Amino acid sequence: MSTNLRRLIEGFSVKAKSGYALPQSALVYETPCIPLAEVLKLYERDPTCKASVDLLAASAVGSGFYTTVNKDYAKAAQAKSVVDDFNENVNLDALLCDMARMLIACGNDFWLKLTPQNVKALHRLPVDAIERIQQSYLEEKTLKIPYKIESYKLRQTYGGENLAAEAVVHWRINCLDYSGYGTGVLQVLLHSLTFQSDKRPAYASMKAKIERIMPRIFEKYAGPDVLALLERADDETIQKFQQAIKNRGEEGAWLFYNGKGDIKPVTIDPRARFEYYVDHLINQFYLGCETPLPRLFSTPGFTEASANAALELQNMLIQPVQRYIKRQVERELFDAVLTQAGLNAAQAQVRLHWSPYKAKEVSVADLLKAAEQGLIRQDEFRKNAAKFGWQLWENTGKVAANE
Repeated sequence: MSTNLRRLIEGFSVKAKSGYALPQSALVYETPCIPLAEVLKLYERDPTCKASVDLLAASAVGSGFYTTVNKDYAKAAQAKSVVDDFNENVNLDALLCDMARMLIACGNDFWLKLTPQNVKALHRLPVDAIERIQQSYLEEKTLKIPYKIESYKLRQTYGGENLAAEAVVHWRINCLDYSGYGTGVLQVLLHSLTFQSDKRPAYASMKAKIERIMPRIFEKYAGPDVLALLERADDETIQKFQQAIKNRGEEGAWLFYNGKGDIKPVTIDPRARFEYYVDHLINQFYLGCETPLPRLFSTPGFTEASANAALELQNMLIQPVQRYIKRQVERELFDAVLTQAGLNAAQAQVRLHWSPYKAKEVSVADLLKAAEQGLIRQDEFRKNAAKFGWQLWENTGKVAANE
């Protein structure tokens, strides 16, 4: 029997009921306002959405991570070894990369602990696997406020079971009000807006409609219709032309009229200027994606200063997500792994840190010391010193041009 199959049997056998939620009377049930599978379709099929989500996810977790431990803890080495071995066994780095995309796009991601009492393996659930979230009320009799997530109801396609909250790692950001679901950057593009009696369609719908019409406009006006006025044409000739017009192709046709001879191509009215409306729609779409970086690839005129400003704005959005992922990993995974290994998680203080590979900047003092110790040659020293702005002269008395 394979290891994965044994873990599944252990996690879902009849005797291990602690992985499931027992029926309770005071529960409130919540489903997402927009099915998460629909949000995922927008990520999969719209290039702007996919590029924006991928950029944000890569900025959040793409640099990787490393762990540290409290060196004053008596079993510090063992604690770090236990956590690092767990990270390697479950491939936590790859799991976080896949999770970050769904978290930013849909606002939610769900990991199943195959054995909740002894966390050894994790499995990412499909984004639409959870049908609804069940929350309990506050214990006060006079209050009717959802307070704590008790269980997650799977869809019938995935078994229809009630998974206890302890059996699921629920990643969520931007929780609105008391909702148990998070909100990703793409939901706003799928929402319509009703103000009084006026209703605006969803931006994703409007953009898709424009993109659907654009090829038709191109086909219509790339080969324009031509109106030919035929002088003294008989009825039989006109009927033939009318039949040809009815069967005209997408590339345009010649249209004839019984009158004085003349030829005029039918063109679009120059007063019909829609570019301002399209620009407004696209700008709103980019705002919904919450990253200005796609503009760097699609809009001419961006300078280096504009790119740096865009990166600074993006970092303001990414840092809260990084802090959330860090705390969630430490609380839900690291502490659980240390506790089941018989170690004190509070004293071990195993922490996750981002960006492990940050090169140290070289100073002039380091360069002089390396030259004195013979670690670099004289020509190497002169080339590096020129990068610091030193004016170096050659033997002929001329200034060396950045040797």
